[in-house]
Amino acid sequence: MRIAFVSYETVFHRDTETNRRLQSILEFLADRGHDVHCFCTQFWDGHLDRLERDGITYRGVSVGPEARHSFHLRLPFVLATARPDIVHAGAEPPTQVLAARAGATLARAPLVVEWYGDGGVDDGRWTRLAAGGPDRIVTPSELVATWVRERGADGAVVDTVPNPIDVDRIRDVPPGNAVDVIYARRLDDGANLESLLLGLAELRDRNWSATVVGDGPERAAYEQLATDLRIDDRLSFAGELSLEERIAAYRGAHVFAQTAEHCVFPTEMLWALASGCVGVVEYHTDSSAHELVEGWDRGFRTTSEEELAEAILAAGDLEHREYDETFAEYDEGAVTDRYLERYRRLRDDQGLW
Repeated sequence: MRIAFVSYETVFHRDTETNRRLQSILEFLADRGHDVHCFCTQFWDGHLDRLERDGITYRGVSVGPEARHSFHLRLPFVLATARPDIVHAGAEPPTQVLAARAGATLARAPLVVEWYGDGGVDDGRWTRLAAGGPDRIVTPSELVATWVRERGADGAVVDTVPNPIDVDRIRDVPPGNAVDVIYARRLDDGANLESLLLGLAELRDRNWSATVVGDGPERAAYEQLATDLRIDDRLSFAGELSLEERIAAYRGAHVFAQTAEHCVFPTEMLWALASGCVGVVEYHTDSSAHELVEGWDRGFRTTSEEELAEAILAAGDLEHREYDETFAEYDEGAVTDRYLERYRRLRDDQGLW
């Protein structure tokens, strides 16, 4: 299958959650042997308008990130000449969705839009026009799906496909040191680590240990808060760790706590839950983390520091695990299959195969 991805900006331009998500899809499909092309602004040196890398063909529609106007003008015709079976476009900027729609129409191919929603979904005119055009919209969570429907998308064409994890990799990493509670995130102004620290302070008369994974501009403030709460002797700040180091830490931990106020998909929490952790989530309206634990017997949803402390206590009664097969459906292979299934269904519905 020839799949044409459209992304004005790629992970090679800027490392963001949205761009990493799209790059993962490109790589998974290329690994399956599909003919994968990414139409983007040129990020490589030289005069050639294409670059072959790791089984993916990157095609420079325009040169330089400031060349947005020429990108949109040229994209429909470049897509049409590529004769793709599927056009799969990122939602940012929304104007590129409209250009991709024109190119998909010329190529007689269905249009899928990847709407990740990192940074929210605005309510502008171009966003609403983009929401009404695709044959299928893919979001990482019900939270983002709701945002997109509120911008005018037909609910019947909106699907949720989660971020993937590598289940085999989890099984291959030996468990790390035992710890009762673990937290992992960049320690910036959105981390909301104070909720966990206040919850743990409620349990200072209990015997527990906790680890915070991650670094960032608010780390010193959080370390000071732990000292002020008199829990710093049982709380360690591990800093940034590699993925394998984090997996080892999760396999050794009992509870993973998620308290961030904004999260379109809790990828790090998913790694931890698949590594056997019990999930304790503080609910926030702009976070989808609670979706992973709803209806699951090893998950707790809380709304206050007191409830968070109670959930951590209750989690102590559950068995310790180093792997949970419940989350095998989030494996890279299973997620790739979900994309391929949607592509084939769209082609069948349009009578193109």
